[in-house]
Amino acid sequence: MDFSLTPEQEAFARTVEKFAREEVLPSVEHRDETGSWDPELWRKIGELGLCGLPIPEEYGGSGTDAVTSLLAYEAFTKGSKDPGLYLSLGAHLFICTVPLWLHGSEEQKRKYLPKLASGEWVGALGLTEPNAGSDAAGIETTARRDGDYYVLNGTKMFITNGPIADLVLVMATVDKNKRAGGVTAFIVEKGTPGFSVGRELNKMGHRTSPTSELIFEDCRVPAENVVGEVGKGFQATTDALVWERGVFLAAGSLGMMAAMLEDAIEHAKTRTQFGQPIGRFQMVRDKIARMKVAYDAARMLSLRAAWMKDNGRDGKFEASIAKAYYADEVVRVADDALQVFGGYGYMKEYPVERMYRDARLMPIGGGTSEVQRLVVSSMLMK
Repeated sequence: MDFSLTPEQEAFARTVEKFAREEVLPSVEHRDETGSWDPELWRKIGELGLCGLPIPEEYGGSGTDAVTSLLAYEAFTKGSKDPGLYLSLGAHLFICTVPLWLHGSEEQKRKYLPKLASGEWVGALGLTEPNAGSDAAGIETTARRDGDYYVLNGTKMFITNGPIADLVLVMATVDKNKRAGGVTAFIVEKGTPGFSVGRELNKMGHRTSPTSELIFEDCRVPAENVVGEVGKGFQATTDALVWERGVFLAAGSLGMMAAMLEDAIEHAKTRTQFGQPIGRFQMVRDKIARMKVAYDAARMLSLRAAWMKDNGRDGKFEASIAKAYYADEVVRVADDALQVFGGYGYMKEYPVERMYRDARLMPIGGGTSEVQRLVVSSMLMK
């Protein structure tokens, strides 16, 4: 088996990491503290092409493969030490723009993808609700046909990019009794009558990424804004699962692991206790070794899923295996890293404190770790 990366892939990852260190890292502490969003940073990210890497060139993207995308976004998170801003970027691209690319009509793709891929517009996915998280088929937002329109009513919760989105891919049901069979995907633009942003949510971590409720009150959406077929809305998201779990969330977790490992090693070399660097103590070395093993294993599992995507394989099973592993391990790595830093790690001026908070989302978002293990076991037992 050949595990080597191409010189072009490695060079691009270095370029992205350099950009992230120079443009994003200097302001992350302030943005995290204030919970603020920086549209100027988003513009620069768009100019570098990161808002639409895998989107075909004909629709304004770069047509980048999954492996290269994974490497680039890992480098972005590592260099920026800003998993929050990356969360916004990944949500915009992998759970809004990619599903539109995979299942939108040609007219929809030509109308919306160039704006999304360039970063001119920000995208979001409106799926989770107050009473529908892991049970996504139980969504209560309804879509009623009325002539050439659908009328949407309901509330979405925990929506990444909710306050800033120009376009939301909204999941609503045309028939609650059909559960998943009634769920339909709709394109809803900002400013559509009946669509409003609810309260912005004050989060523990990923504070540089805005999150809010979305409210639909007799929101009239043109029937031409249905993505794919009526009653097959989940197909738009499930076909993007390898992109979501094998690239988007994987890159964020891997970037955090790599950054925390790098910082922990440097601290262990320079922090002295009992007359010597703490990196000479066996217990500290044990933690650093565990961090490295977890990172390498998570990276290989994620690269496998991305490679399968690039080579025409399904890869969904492998993406769930990867997520079941890296989502839990990034939390353990964060815990070990903070312990290496000791009291300094508990202080807000150190990046490990921020990433410790940010890491805790990974076993929850994008399908909980418990759900991933159910998916894996169900595939093995069928």
